Amino acid sequence: MTKINQIWSELENDNSFSKGLLLRRYSGAVLPDVYAAVQHPEKLLCVCISISDSIEVNISSFSNLREIQVDLYPSPAQAGKNVLVFKLLNSQHKDIFTALCEDLIASIANKSNERQMAREILNRFEKWKSLFNKIGVQGLTPEEQRGLFGELYFLRKYLQANSNFLEIVNTWIGTEKQARDFQSGTWGVEVKTTHDNNHQKVYISNERQLDTTNLDNLYLYHISLEQMQNSGETLNEIVDSVTAILETDSLALNKFKSKIYEAGYFELQRNLYDTLGYFIRQNDFYKVENDFPRIQESEIMDGVGDVKYSIVLSQCLNFVQDETAVFEKIKF
Repeated sequence: MTKINQIWSELENDNSFSKGLLLRRYSGAVLPDVYAAVQHPEKLLCVCISISDSIEVNISSFSNLREIQVDLYPSPAQAGKNVLVFKLLNSQHKDIFTALCEDLIASIANKSNERQMAREILNRFEKWKSLFNKIGVQGLTPEEQRGLFGELYFLRKYLQANSNFLEIVNTWIGTEKQARDFQSGTWGVEVKTTHDNNHQKVYISNERQLDTTNLDNLYLYHISLEQMQNSGETLNEIVDSVTAILETDSLALNKFKSKIYEAGYFELQRNLYDTLGYFIRQNDFYKVENDFPRIQESEIMDGVGDVKYSIVLSQCLNFVQDETAVFEKIKF
């Protein structure tokens, strides 16, 4: 159970309070005044942030949300302060709201400047707002499911090879639509999955994916999948297996949950991924260097854009790398 869930549980069971917001300070280690709260008698979960009333906080763009209510009103306990409240209206989305709240708090934990803090928390919530809008969509497309499975397959291997769980989860930036799927410092890993009759060709979607500028080590990790109904490892099962690895590190686990939500995977839609499973036919690491077949940004002529191309992996056998050696190169 995450820290904020523990506080909510205690506040929900507090029988001495019957109406209004019951608040508790989240942590003394968080510099701003942040509170977990429960609105009684409805028992609606909230997170509250105290902000000086001299700071303009514009929440007008959040007025039409269905799942979360955002309010700003004068603090009943502190003169010269407003309280910014994020309130969950639909209890079905508690898991996502929990990850949202922990992410909001983490983003401002070390902020001493209230103006910067207010700007940061609204920017972070703007990103999360779009995630709640995705819930109504009918799940991930088959291509998105395969892509997420491949990234989680690599992430699980990485977690099994290194115990710095939070640092590892933070290297997963593919959910943020970055150029590569995993990156930290001077290394990067781009994960590509193929399936069925197209096992030996991967598609590169832009000129930066395999560009080694400013990188000492860049790897292409290819996973060849075979899809089977009611057999193999499902997307749900690989999510659960990564969750189990991270259970001893609540910060890493919460960050992982926020990442899979960003990728469009939601607990409410697990039934969509129950039957289709995957077998790994082959998985290889390729070191992207020297004359590895690719197009780099510096090679693009002025006026050329939207570069997309494919790589035939049978022509890249000289670049295959040992898995253990790869994880030695990208360890912390």
